[in-house]
Amino acid sequence: MSGFPWLSVITFAPLVGVVFILLIRGEPDVVARNARGVALWTSLITFVVSLGLWANFDPLATGFQFEEKLVWVPALGIAYHMGIDGISLFFIILSTLLTVLCVGASWESVQSRVKEYMIAFLVMETLMVGMFSALDLILFYVFFEGVLIPMFVIIGVWGGPRRNYAAFKFFLYTLAGSVLMLLAMLTMIFESGTSDIVTLLNYDFPASMQTWLWLAFFASFAVKVPMWPVHTWLPDAHVEAPTAGSVILAGVLLKFGGYGFLRFSLPMFPLASADFTPLIYGLSVIAIIYTSLVALAQEDMKKLIAYSSVAHMGYVTLGTFTATTQGVEGAVIQMLSHGVVSAALFLVVGVVYDRRHSREIAVYGGLVNRMPAYALVFMVFMLASVGLPGTSGFVGEFLILVGAFKANSWVAAFATTGVILGAAYMLYLYRRVIFGKLTKDDLKNMMDLSPREIAVFAPLILLTIFMGVYPVPFLDAMHVSVENVIERYETAVAAAQHLSLAAK
Repeated sequence: MSGFPWLSVITFAPLVGVVFILLIRGEPDVVARNARGVALWTSLITFVVSLGLWANFDPLATGFQFEEKLVWVPALGIAYHMGIDGISLFFIILSTLLTVLCVGASWESVQSRVKEYMIAFLVMETLMVGMFSALDLILFYVFFEGVLIPMFVIIGVWGGPRRNYAAFKFFLYTLAGSVLMLLAMLTMIFESGTSDIVTLLNYDFPASMQTWLWLAFFASFAVKVPMWPVHTWLPDAHVEAPTAGSVILAGVLLKFGGYGFLRFSLPMFPLASADFTPLIYGLSVIAIIYTSLVALAQEDMKKLIAYSSVAHMGYVTLGTFTATTQGVEGAVIQMLSHGVVSAALFLVVGVVYDRRHSREIAVYGGLVNRMPAYALVFMVFMLASVGLPGTSGFVGEFLILVGAFKANSWVAAFATTGVILGAAYMLYLYRRVIFGKLTKDDLKNMMDLSPREIAVFAPLILLTIFMGVYPVPFLDAMHVSVENVIERYETAVAAAQHLSLAAK
């Protein structure tokens, strides 16, 4: 381990906060107040340190940076190996930022078991950062699966009336696919003799083995994205989860699948990825169109946003498997944008839910007359979700569609209909909640955004507009890493085609 251990500090700093929270004693009100304070300061410090990664990141470097490696299980060759590239860099920063905002957003809405609630979020932050930093298969799997536990607890303890059903459905869906991924990882270790991801990125698995390994990883990543038809756990989880739980679930956990495709499927199993690309295209287009239509029919705001997440992640899987620079970079930008915008939309729903305790669209109407600041904030994120130029949503979708047109114009044409449908359901939601006359008596006393709520939304608004107007810093940082993935994929596919022609 050489130099300053950036990744270890960022990964495990939240656990220091957990220890301090565990030591808090006193009256319930005092314990809750101190637990909130410790969680806020811990997550804020972790976020500031994570910005140091970006400040010290070399966008021209071809390999992984900030590497740390220590032998963990010598008998099995398993190591504590951490490192990041331009793809994982921004997901770490996104994770640390959203954790801070989740603590702030839960300041008043969560009043029971505050100590345990804050511990769950800090533990989850450690596991999320660790997952994006891990460069060993087993270490990756530990972090990847570990996230299930705090999220299961958050949904099951602080969720809505059907929280137990939603928590168990979430847990079982995601665990089932991951068991197959573990078997695939063990096969890779026995085949190659190593669990080191850096080494495996340059290892050529036999074509027949790639097919089965790809399918095993796909079983896990498809559920995490989630792709159609294994998406049904997501609306239930979002509806029952507390607001901050939905923020992390949509903002970070849904990115695990897309990240996995980029880290494992494309570069490690390129031949299988090429063979299964038509399948991915088909499932992605179905997700974009079908779940957009389902979103149009929703009467619950959280369910509508949940189904819109499936549609937006359909663009991510589509862009990833175009295996073009524009498509893959667009997929990463789309994941980052969705992480910000969808998180903000769930916070927007949380604002009115805290005041009215209802997520039904029909309960609201005419809020612009009473909550103009809220209407403005809602409008920014609604337009970003639609993909309005000047917002982060436009950059990702545009690059993905450019890459898709290069790969398959018919697929791109079908995917483009999702832009129209997305505008339909988001504008329909906004009109019913915000516009019209304020006729309902129980809405006439609703308070506009508080200073705390404005402080939570402000960084998300700035980031949404900054990424939309000037995405160059993000694209520059990830470009070399994306090119490495595409070069590895294209070289392997071209070599296989050459051998096939030579055999004929």
